[in-house]
Amino acid sequence: MATTTLGQDNFEATIKDNEIVLVDFWASWCGPCRMFAPIYEKASEVNSDIVFGSVDTEAERSLAAAAGISSIPTLMAFKDGSLVFAQPGALPAPALDELIAAVRALDIEAARKEAAAAQQ
Repeated sequence: MATTTLGQDNFEATIKDNEIVLVDFWASWCGPCRMFAPIYEKASEVNSDIVFGSVDTEAERSLAAAAGISSIPTLMAFKDGSLVFAQPGALPAPALDELIAAVRALDIEAARKEAAAAQQ
């Protein structure tokens, strides 16, 4: 599966309607973004059960601002509609593979309970 272009019109629905969604916030002028793009694309081909979204921060400035993006590339991971990972910087392929495995293995209900308990 190739990456999916995300924007204001389909971002929320994509996050809500899929079990696991990775989102790469990038810009065409960003050198690290261009270095990360083929790694991200290859991972999308190997992990067809995951949605790999891509947000062009130049075209989607309001979406990038709403997501709190201050540095690119920034990778976010969502599981069952909840943000479970967000980190700026280009990941090497092995680190991206580890992240994907960790998100797959994450018990989201337990994580939600733990987060709720920590807030109290």
